[in-house]
Amino acid sequence: MSTPDSELSTQENPIGGAQLERIDMGQLKCLRVTTSKAELLVAEQGAQVLSYRLHGEEPLIWLSDQAAFESGQAVRGGVPVCWPWFGDLARNPAQVQALHTGGRLPAHGLVRNLDWLVRGMTITEADEHSGEKESVQLEFSLPPTDASPPLRHLPAGLELRLSIHLGERLQMTLSTRNGSDQTVALTQALHTYFAVGDIHQASIDGLEDRPYIETLEGWSPRRQKGRLHITGETDRIYHDLSGPLVIRDTKWGRRICIEASGSSSAVVWNPWVSKARRLSQFADDAWQHMLCIETANVMDDMVTLAPGEQHSMGVTLWSEAMGA
Repeated sequence: MSTPDSELSTQENPIGGAQLERIDMGQLKCLRVTTSKAELLVAEQGAQVLSYRLHGEEPLIWLSDQAAFESGQAVRGGVPVCWPWFGDLARNPAQVQALHTGGRLPAHGLVRNLDWLVRGMTITEADEHSGEKESVQLEFSLPPTDASPPLRHLPAGLELRLSIHLGERLQMTLSTRNGSDQTVALTQALHTYFAVGDIHQASIDGLEDRPYIETLEGWSPRRQKGRLHITGETDRIYHDLSGPLVIRDTKWGRRICIEASGSSSAVVWNPWVSKARRLSQFADDAWQHMLCIETANVMDDMVTLAPGEQHSMGVTLWSEAMGA
């Protein structure tokens, strides 16, 4: 069943076991989706997933206790969308920098603080006869580039959409179509904050022997040796990834699985003690309970689109009991 944005109810709307609410979090308009297995909260500003948890379990997506839900201000936590560049524009490839010479040039691009359009939602009812599983899909898109001041210096005709599918797992797909008359280069990320019981008892599988850039030590090239344990401030760009990544969340007895598509790079980040004290919307000890693994197209993994071309980058995430 597909529901256009104009018909989305502001009350609970049970259809096939799923419920949808439009709620306000501070100054932000949000959608809260509840299924028989999970709850998802998404802000229309930035099309940002704010939180995600399975019923009866600890959250998979971390949201700061000090998050400010203010119009025009990025929310700390969840899954911010970084586009059409990631991080500091000056650290991006020359082809990306060349297209962004005017207007505001904040870190992580231009779309985190914009109000996206809700294009609709599709609910699939569980059906034991056909084997269909209960799921909900939300579709967001940016307004046209010439209709939003922060985007006006971009080539006219660039289109960006985000699909969020909540079923047995959570899937997010970011799609860019180049409807302009020139070739476009961009970097991007789904800047996912994962919740962990204790960062000292967490580690990451899937990065073994992968090359990375150590941004905290002169952006020097390195190679990962063994499983990654977070033992201090961490800000690394990993390349040449080909399989899923897994967070071993020992404190909460689970494995958080992260499967990317359309991406061969990822950023791993934790601010640790000193930087945490300097961050906005971030408690001094919050670094102990979060870990960012950002599905990305960055550095040599940038996206180059000729006129008419499209690229999709996605991530699917779920959790399993430790040892499963």
